This record gives sequence, structure tokens and C-alpha cells, in this order.
Amino acid sequence: MNRFWCIPLLSLFLLSACEQFSKKEENGGQASEVENTYYTEKYRPQYHFSPEEKWMNDPNGLVYADGKYHLFYQYYPEDIVWGPMHWGHAVSADMHNWEHKPIALYPDEHGLIFSGSAVMDVTNTSGFGENGQIPMVAVFTYHLMEGEQNGRTDFQTQGIAYSLDGGDSWTKYEGNPVIPNTGIKDFRDPKVFWHEQSEKWIMVLVAGDHAQIFTSPDLKAWEYSSSFGKNQGAHGGVWECPDLFLLPVEGSDESQWVMTISINPGAPNGGSGTQYFLGDFDGERFVSEQEETLWLDYGTDNYAGVTYNSTPNNRRIFIGWMSNWEYARQTPTEVWRSAMTLPRTLSLVSTEQGVRMRQAPLAELDSLMTGKEVAIAEVPASEEQTVSFKGLQQSVVSLTASSDRFHVILSNEEGDQLIYKFNKKTGSVLVDRIQSGVTDFNTEFGNRQHFMPWVSSEGEVDVQLYMDQSSAEVFMNKGLGAMTSQVFPRSPYTGLTIKNLASTGAVSDIKIQEIGNVWRNPKISD
Repeated sequence: MNRFWCIPLLSLFLLSACEQFSKKEENGGQASEVENTYYTEKYRPQYHFSPEEKWMNDPNGLVYADGKYHLFYQYYPEDIVWGPMHWGHAVSADMHNWEHKPIALYPDEHGLIFSGSAVMDVTNTSGFGENGQIPMVAVFTYHLMEGEQNGRTDFQTQGIAYSLDGGDSWTKYEGNPVIPNTGIKDFRDPKVFWHEQSEKWIMVLVAGDHAQIFTSPDLKAWEYSSSFGKNQGAHGGVWECPDLFLLPVEGSDESQWVMTISINPGAPNGGSGTQYFLGDFDGERFVSEQEETLWLDYGTDNYAGVTYNSTPNNRRIFIGWMSNWEYARQTPTEVWRSAMTLPRTLSLVSTEQGVRMRQAPLAELDSLMTGKEVAIAEVPASEEQTVSFKGLQQSVVSLTASSDRFHVILSNEEGDQLIYKFNKKTGSVLVDRIQSGVTDFNTEFGNRQHFMPWVSSEGEVDVQLYMDQSSAEVFMNKGLGAMTSQVFPRSPYTGLTIKNLASTGAVSDIKIQEIGNVWRNPKISD
């Protein structure tokens, strides 16, 4: 099976390399036109991760090792629509400048390679390490298509593989699957981590409408421990891609365990979304007293996200798949399909409503600023102002507001508009992409406004809006509210309008800062 997938990809790579070398020779050693157009296709993100080509969905195997952040991901190398799943692979020193690596895991006799996680087995509990090498161990779901097609319910099992060269090559465990299936149709997406207190490996995975927790001394022999969630949280669809981690509550001596669960459908604005639970974990059971459903991101395009293992300084870094299963297979790209969200640092803070999740783009993003910017000091009550900025399509827009009702509008010469409506009196933030550009590829994409609760009751609010060609990520009140949306304008947005609709209060400190390109050297603006 590995040979079948590998040979055509290797041939294509060698052919491409030869063609580019030949063109360099023809140009006297100068960079070819092919190189100058790398990652310049319409709608191609310029500072978010996307594959060079073909289909991508869930992030997998997020782990830090030897100075590099590893991003594995669900990948189909033959088409831009979903197909037999592999694990793609990329690495980065800063979570923004990525190096593409060869495919890590291929389907085999046990099935396709669905989502999972990766860990560094520092003490070699698995015995996979050799000559002092620390094994990187991937834990993933096998999906046996023949079993599903034959009407069985046990077609998803859990397998492991290990690497002794930093994730470049992999050996699958001869004892796979390490967790068989007893008849649960949706039994997948294992997230594994080392629990210091119990000195065991912990696995949390989903089983249809709830999560299950397993423990292991060695990553090979797993024992069922407990279940969570049958009667808690949102249940409008299948649970997927769980995560479980401990976070301190800022400004206190308290820490809480957090379980994140993706769900499809059943998100607050339709289709795919991710909820989270706050509670306690004792090494065997996760317990939460939470009654309301809390959402990590109210946008329609942040799904299946999980966090990194083994990060420096224990930073809890999250990254999600920037799409939605309602229309993921139909978005108007041609060479590749899908991107990842900005990497985000997660934290917990106390609010008037209780402890809540805060997420903020990594500080490393500041290094990508080009230095080109434009600013508006203030838009007073009942006034509006528009500025033009060539780099708006690849920028961060930031502002603060004492106004309790204002709009932020991005527009282009085609008449497309992406509108954010902030209204404290109704307690809402609405994103309107109904006329944002190309929307007719799917009836659900642009048929309604999307809602997020207003996240501050007193004082000024701050807003950051990150634009990158075909995506818009809003963070409100330093990340207490987040909203991620895909957009496909017919031409780049170049106009920013601030409408202050309140009779008192101002929108101030408005700034647009251009963000550079991580996939090629030149800046995007003149």
C-alpha cells in the first residue's frame, strides 16, 4: 500500500525539481517564474499553513521536539476532495515558517489513517527507543473502509507507530491495533499525554456521543478507565477530536482541567464547531459541574482543533482546521483545499460569568509585520470613516471602542463587503459574509449572519481582525471571544470603513498593519 502511494508522488517531485533546475539554467541561474509564483494562487493564505497541493483537514500529532513544532494532518494526496486518509507532515521553529516534509503515515491492511496525536516517549516506556534515542510515538485511528461498506460497526480501531529520526520515517507497531473496537460506530481521534501524578499515559477518544478515557504504562497495552459527556454539552452531532489538558487560572493559585470536544453538526452557527468543558481530572475520571455549553470559537471555520504536547514553558498552543463540513469539499480553490487557523495560546481567566477560555495569536506573529501601516486616531459618535490600504487582504486590523454600537466593513472595487456588527445593547457580534464575494458554491456558506455573544459588559472593548486572502479571524477583548470565517472576495479587499452608530462613545486607536509572506521573500506591497 505504501509503495502504491509513494512512487507517483516521488516521480512528480523529481520531475518538478528537474524542470525548475532547467529553467534556472535557462535564466542564467536566476529564480524561475515557477518559483516566483509559489503559493500565489487565488485565495492562497500567505501566513497560515496550507498544503502545497491537494486535500487537507484535521491537524494531527501536534508535538514539539528538538526545537521544532511538528504539524501532522489529515491528507489525501490524489485530489482536492476528501479521499483515503494519510498523515501529511510539516515542521516549523516558530509556528509560522513551515517546511513541508514527506507523507508520514500511509493506509495499510488495518485501514486508512484517521486523526490522532503524537508524544515524545522520553523515558522509553514503549521500548521503541534504540541507543538512547527518544521515540516519537504516533497514536491514531484506523478506519477500515471495507468494514464500513459491509455494514459493520467495529471498523474503527486505534493503532500506533514510532519514529527514531524526528518524524521523517515511521515504523508501525506489529501488535496493531492496540485498542480493538467492541461495536461502536464512531470510535476515534485519540489524544494522548503523560500524566505525572499517576505516572501513566492517558488517552481520551470519542465514542459517538461521549468521550472515553484509557490509561497505559507503555503506549501499547491500554485499559478502559471512564466515560464523560453523555448528558453534558451539545449533542447536535457526532463528537470528534477530543483534548484534555490542565491550565492555570490567570491571577490566582487555581488550575482547572479543560476538555475540548469538536462536534459536527451542532455548532452555534451551523455545521462544525468546538466546545469546551472545565473540570477536574484525577488520572482516571474527568468530572465537570458545568451546565452551560461553552464554545471555543463562534465562527463557522475552526474545527477539529487540538493542542501541542511537550511545548517549551508549558505553553498550551492550539491550532484548528479552518473549514466546515457543510461546504469544505466545495470551496473555490483549485490546486489545494483548506488551511489551518492561526496558532493560538490558550489560557483561563476569571470573568463576571465565571472562568472562561482566552485565546490569542502567538507572539511570534509580530515578527511577520512588514512595517507598512495606516492609522485612524478616532471615529466619533454618529460618524464614519473609510481608508484605503493595498495590503488589507493580508493584515491585522486593531481598534478599541467605548462606543456600544459600531460596524467594521471590509470592501473592494467589485462591491463585495465583509461586515462585522458590534452591538453591546443586544449583547451580540454579528459577522455578515452574505455579500462578501463568491458564495454560490454552497447554499449554506453565505445565507445568514453568524452570531457571537458580546464578551465585555463594562468599559472599552478591543478588537483584532486578522485577514489572510481567504480568511478572517476576530479576537475580542484579548481573545475572550473568537470568530473564524472563510471568505472568498472576487478581488482583494482594499477599503476599511468604521461606522460608529452610537450617540456617545468613540471607536479609536484604529490601525491596519500589513503582515508579510512566509512562503516567499518579497513583501506584498510596493
